[in-house]
Amino acid sequence: MTTTNPVTIFLPMLVIVALTFVAFVRMAVTRTAAVKAGHDPAYYRAHLGPPEPELTVAAVRHYGNLFELPTIFYAACLTAFVLDAVNGWVLGFAWVYVAARLAQSAVHLTSNNPSHRGGAFALGVVAMLALWVTLALAIFARL
Repeated sequence: MTTTNPVTIFLPMLVIVALTFVAFVRMAVTRTAAVKAGHDPAYYRAHLGPPEPELTVAAVRHYGNLFELPTIFYAACLTAFVLDAVNGWVLGFAWVYVAARLAQSAVHLTSNNPSHRGGAFALGVVAMLALWVTLALAIFARL
């Protein structure tokens, strides 16, 4: 029987953390470009006035999205590590989630095609559900 090094669960987490920092930089760059192009910097005090340019809004929403579903991804990975439940299934579901999240990000920040973005999002949700079902089984097996 092959054992899986439980520390490997942190690799997909690191990819999502890196994606979050890349998204932050992209948001900062697009906001800076918007101000340089004439968008009123006073807007950022209370977010009142003319809305940000579409490219900036997409970058801001993308960054915000990385604090939604990914939070339960981090919780799942930490749960797997703490329970010593890291196995091929857990890692597989984690990497599918990461691939789906990367695809969703790529679409969101380029063509922003809702059907393509939605498909990637749905795949990520299914992977997350499968990851949590796997962890729930591991938890109940220990009771």
